[in-house]
Amino acid sequence: MSAISAASSSSMITSSRSVDMKCKSQLVNTVTYRCRLKQQPAFALGAVFFRYPHGLFKLRSNPKRVRRVAPVMQWQDCTVKMEVDVPASVAYNCYADRESIPKWMPFISKVKNLEDKPELSRWSLKYKAFGQDIEFSWLARNMQPTPNQKIHWRSMEGLPNRGAVRFFPRGPSSCLVELTVSYEVPTILTPVASVSILS
Repeated sequence: MSAISAASSSSMITSSRSVDMKCKSQLVNTVTYRCRLKQQPAFALGAVFFRYPHGLFKLRSNPKRVRRVAPVMQWQDCTVKMEVDVPASVAYNCYADRESIPKWMPFISKVKNLEDKPELSRWSLKYKAFGQDIEFSWLARNMQPTPNQKIHWRSMEGLPNRGAVRFFPRGPSSCLVELTVSYEVPTILTPVASVSILS
C-alpha cells in the first residue's frame, strides 16, 4: 500500500490504515488524478492506467463507498523526421502495405486489414513500460491517401489516435519521411508516453 498517498482533505484518497480489507484490493496502486508524477513510483502509475482503463477509483468519507473518477486526458502530438536512401515511392509503398509494417516497426505487433471493409485496419501495439508488457489495440480508418506523398488515418475505436506520414523527395534515390502521431493519454503520463513513442 505504499503507492497510496495520504491526503489531508476528505476528497483525496484515505490513508491505507483506515481502509478495510474489502476496499484494499481495489485501492492497491491507485493514485488521485491530482497527484504529480514524482509523488508515485512508476509501477503504481502503470497499474492505475492500464489495470483500470475506464478511470481511477477515489474514496469518499465512507471508505466502503467507492466512486469512479475519470483521469484527465490530453492529446499528445509527436513528430519524427528521417531521411532515407530510397525513392519516395518505395518509402510510400512500405507504409501503404500496412500488414507488413510489424516487420520493420518493432512496437507494432500486428496489423490486419478487414476483408469486408478494406478501408479499415485492426492494429496492435506492444511495448514495455513500468516494468510491464503494455498492449493496446485500435481500429483505424485509412483516409484517402495522396500517392507517393501522404498516408493518414484516424482511430475509430480502441486507443484514441490519429496521424499522417508524409514523403518529400530529396533526389532520385532518397527522400525525407515525416511521421506525425497524435494520441490521447492521461495527462500524468504525457511525459512518459512522449518518450515511448519517439524512441
